[in-house]
Amino acid sequence: MKRLCILGSTGSIGTQTLEVVRGNRSEFQVTALTAGDNITLLADQIAEFHPQIVAVKSVEGTHKLKQRLKEKGIEEPEITAEMDGFVACATHAEVDLVVAAMVGMIGLQPVIKAIQKKKDIALANKETLVTAGHLIMDYKNRYQVNLYPVDSEHSAIFQCLQSGSHDEIEEILLTASGGPFRDLTSAQLADVTVDQALAHPNWSMGKKITIDSATMINKGLEIIEACWLFQVPIEKIHVLVQPDSVIHSMVQFQDGAVIAQMGTPDMKLPIQYAMFYPKRAFLGGERLHFEQLQSIHFAKPNPALRGIELASEAFRRGGSMTTVMNAANEYAVAKFLNHEISFTDIYRWIEYAMEHHSVIQNPALEEILKTEQETYTLLEKDRNIIK
Repeated sequence: MKRLCILGSTGSIGTQTLEVVRGNRSEFQVTALTAGDNITLLADQIAEFHPQIVAVKSVEGTHKLKQRLKEKGIEEPEITAEMDGFVACATHAEVDLVVAAMVGMIGLQPVIKAIQKKKDIALANKETLVTAGHLIMDYKNRYQVNLYPVDSEHSAIFQCLQSGSHDEIEEILLTASGGPFRDLTSAQLADVTVDQALAHPNWSMGKKITIDSATMINKGLEIIEACWLFQVPIEKIHVLVQPDSVIHSMVQFQDGAVIAQMGTPDMKLPIQYAMFYPKRAFLGGERLHFEQLQSIHFAKPNPALRGIELASEAFRRGGSMTTVMNAANEYAVAKFLNHEISFTDIYRWIEYAMEHHSVIQNPALEEILKTEQETYTLLEKDRNIIK
């Protein structure tokens, strides 16, 4: 039985991870859970899965959680808060596998500390590799832990690589749905609304990642992740828009063979694959019916959606620039969701932050976190200038 810590248990990936646990009670035990502000749902999860320890974002949240558990007559686990609490959950002695599903750079420190305690990682948090790929891969090798990708595209590549090795890769074909604005012009993008950006045509995800998909920043982050996970140069990664989300990614090998991973757009599949690896367990749900597929369409990414361009530029410049790009995106997306800036302003804010940063090569964790805060400070200070 694998003992789990789920970082971000109340989010989209976290709740779907618990759905997998719910269907496989004899295989998994939930030892630790962490959450942000959704105290009501966390209390329900504690009631069902009985973790030994939980963590919430704030000390105030611990008081609310204790009150909620008391009202429901639920026995309290150990309740912790803030970064120390997240790290305590991720490094708990009885945890075997950490499902890193927190959104944003807040997930970076718990993952690093978990690796240092020789915990295997099922990685759904993009920012971990985007900002600290050089550290994560070094620690992974040093502490000899397994790093299982949970992103649907990286899981697809990982599955394809069961047919060959990293040094046999000729090209990674990273697929994208293209999001809701794949056919819009730059002028049209300036007028899109938050509700339109949140209406992803294929996937059900959290708000932040849904906006990232709409801007194609999500795909840019995935390019960077793939470079680290599969140890390939960025020139070997080719993005293809596949609007139906039937092919989740492909690998072309040096002999010309192309292996694709296909399936319905259901995040429980890559989550479960990471949790059970190398075994494939039964997963209920819709299946692909090939006789109903009249065709599978491919297209180039829309250049008006500049996420790939900006993320690739940050990666090529290297060092701390990926942290700046990522932090600026987090900041700008929050402003967009709050109706404070336009959709295309997201790109403008990222560019502004990158233009005003001097790169630190091979940054330590402390330098990454400092760079993140400096980026937030810059954008807040100059917000009226950028507009």
